[in-house]
Amino acid sequence: MMAQYLEIKEAHKDALLFYRMGDFYEMFFDDAVAAAEALDIALTKRGKHEGDDIPMCGVPVHAAEGYLLTLIRKGFRVAVCEQMESPAEAKKRGSKSVVKRDVVRLVTPGTLTEDALLEARRHNFLAAYMDIRGDAALAWSDISTGAFHVMPIKPARLGPELARLAPSELIVSEAVEHDLSEITSDLGVPVTALGRASFDSTNAEKRLCSLFSVGTLEAFAPFTRPEVSAMGALVDYLDITQKGKLPLLQPPAREFQDRVVQIDAATRRNLELTHALSGGRAGSLLSVMDRTVTAGGARLLEQRLSSPSRDLETVQRRLDAVTFCVENGSNTGQIREALRKVPDLDRALSRLSLGRGGPRDLAAIRNALTQAEAIADQTGAMDLPDLLTSAAKDLTGHGDLIDLLDASLIADPPLLARDGGFIATGYDGELDEARKLRDEGRSVIAGMQQEYIGATGIQSLKIKHNNVLGYFIETTATHAEKMMSPPLSDTFIHRQTTANQVRFTTVPLSEMETKILNAGGRALEIEKRLYETLSGAVLERAAQINTTARALAEFDLATALADLARGEDWCLPQVDSSRSFDIVGGRHPVVEYALRKQSGDSFVANDCTLTAEDGAAIWLLTGPNMAGKSTFLRQNALIALLAQMGSYVPADSAHIGLVSQIFSRVGASDDLARGRSTFMVEMVETAAILNQADDRALVILDEIGRGTATYDGLSIAWATLEHLHEVNQSRALFATHYHEMTALAGKLDGVENATVAVKEWEGEVIFLHEVRKGAADRSYGVQVAQLAGLPKSVVERARVVLDALEKGEREGGAAQKAIVDDLPLFSVSATPPPQPTKPSPLDAMIHDIHPDELTPKEALDLIYKLKEAAKT
Repeated sequence: MMAQYLEIKEAHKDALLFYRMGDFYEMFFDDAVAAAEALDIALTKRGKHEGDDIPMCGVPVHAAEGYLLTLIRKGFRVAVCEQMESPAEAKKRGSKSVVKRDVVRLVTPGTLTEDALLEARRHNFLAAYMDIRGDAALAWSDISTGAFHVMPIKPARLGPELARLAPSELIVSEAVEHDLSEITSDLGVPVTALGRASFDSTNAEKRLCSLFSVGTLEAFAPFTRPEVSAMGALVDYLDITQKGKLPLLQPPAREFQDRVVQIDAATRRNLELTHALSGGRAGSLLSVMDRTVTAGGARLLEQRLSSPSRDLETVQRRLDAVTFCVENGSNTGQIREALRKVPDLDRALSRLSLGRGGPRDLAAIRNALTQAEAIADQTGAMDLPDLLTSAAKDLTGHGDLIDLLDASLIADPPLLARDGGFIATGYDGELDEARKLRDEGRSVIAGMQQEYIGATGIQSLKIKHNNVLGYFIETTATHAEKMMSPPLSDTFIHRQTTANQVRFTTVPLSEMETKILNAGGRALEIEKRLYETLSGAVLERAAQINTTARALAEFDLATALADLARGEDWCLPQVDSSRSFDIVGGRHPVVEYALRKQSGDSFVANDCTLTAEDGAAIWLLTGPNMAGKSTFLRQNALIALLAQMGSYVPADSAHIGLVSQIFSRVGASDDLARGRSTFMVEMVETAAILNQADDRALVILDEIGRGTATYDGLSIAWATLEHLHEVNQSRALFATHYHEMTALAGKLDGVENATVAVKEWEGEVIFLHEVRKGAADRSYGVQVAQLAGLPKSVVERARVVLDALEKGEREGGAAQKAIVDDLPLFSVSATPPPQPTKPSPLDAMIHDIHPDELTPKEALDLIYKLKEAAKT
């Protein structure tokens, strides 16, 4: 057995080997040590190898999925080695023969299909990248749904596209693995390197043609060599990991970079589109928006949010669909109720195609298709917009398959076919007979006994059973002659004579005995055969079922976005090909949601106008920290993104000319692993924006240059804004604490000053969160420091130093230097502590009040007394 283990392990050195032994998957040697630590399970030992104990650990087969998920999340790959025969079959070759075993599947992050291993509301993409002399392509697939896409890209765009797709695994050629390590490690994408043969375009084309049963790939699109290579490598990897049992992939859909809004990895992170900065889904835009009721709809929402469209017709079709659902709330409410009953059609179909499905997947397909027909009936009389009209047509045409599955399956079948009991009574006569024998064997024998009594006229005739003869017919010896004479002897065959009884059998009784003894196994075999037949019937219609799944997701997304728009008071944006950007009463959807949930406060809405038919349109935003500048920047980027994904937006009105790119430089963080300071990270991201942004880009920049010396930072921020204005000519929001830059509004056309309003009250600052035209007079940093809880002595000292510095700045450079030189280096003690204020009579009265002890009349009298005291 260990020799067999070592031979199989040799062929799968880079994976943990789950070696099936009865009801357990066992691991040995280094695999056992690594797995025991990762899974927190006991490490034992079994036997010896070259004189040393063999480490061993194991997990139960029935609970293997949970352990697999833990290992995959911790970066392991797992080779699942199954028993290919029973121990009884192995013994036929010899008493010491080892059960045949082989790896049936390699489990990797990008090749998961089981519900327990996947997030139902997210895609699980496996991607492959190929670069042929500067021409590159990226292919990706979700084998749990069958989705298959490819896109020609520039090598420099690999990082942003990986950030958009967030694949669970990336396949690359061994030749470029090292070159891409920086990109993949930044994004946290596991990489698998394959040999060059997997990426060979000639072999890849043959592989793809064979998979899709076509003579040429021209039937799908005129793919480039890098595209064919990337797709071929992906399919080859699936062939390797699935051991020749390829998933049911849809024909490859070709995408183009210029059809979606370009958003780089830093911007996605800063805007918290699908994940919050903390790393989880909670607090992201997706978490606030997601009102979908099906897994397919949730995956489509994430896809649209990650890839807003740049095609005006596509955007308008999506907005028309949402508008229809908004205006027809009662009808779409019925559609949503039907959608709630729709299981995950895509993943059920994928599991069936890979042989990992079960009766419950067949039931899921039946239930989903039934609800699809119901939705088609509901929408039949509606005047649907184009997008939903097309989707509604794809919901029907499954009547005969639904009837087949309805007739054959029980309402709630078990998970696994091997459990049996999932075929409905009355569907198959042979199965019903086997079940009757299995469940009602005694009554069947009793029926035969009455039949034989009637045929012989012997009332004492009995059918009995023992372990030697099995079932037999028994009469007393007085009836022996009658039973052994014609015509009864033609039917009843003599088996045994005892002192007082004579025993017989019949051909029907012998056959029935065999049937009863084998009924359980026979019933299970019949059900397995019927399961394969039903699975085959489903897979024959896989393409149509996939189309229906997409249609259901489209209805789910449109109705979910409509529900969101009605519930959150979002408006229909006007999207066109102009360069307008006019937002009235815009709000940040995530911040607004958080305020309402946590404190019940309302969000302060603000306008933003960045409209210029020619040249740049830039708002230079000043104001204190904590006033809401970053929120204002982000909310306008999110509104543009939401509009182009085809959603209503959180505003009173919005007019948005198509945006080609969204760039964000917000927040501060270092990258210690790569030796980058906070300022260096900021400069790298700013450089990417200035080198890539075009005149249709929307750029939001927050406090450029803050991480270095004041004049260095000011000069960089100044030059950056000038470049955006003169070269990029983008629409931009530029937040800064460098008030000197407000002078640019008078020098550059299209640059306007705006500020976030605050109010001072008795030395404290109150944030109004209102964005107004004009420039801030100062940053209120000391007041914000006071709010943060800095010691009073530090705050007072900061006020003194600030006053001195501002006085020096007004009087000129020499005066400023003299004032700064006069400031003692350590003068905390020199700053007089704030004088305690004398308590007023009003304070004393309030201090003595005990509200719980007041009667209503006393409370009213007290209010009058307090009012009088306040006058004095």
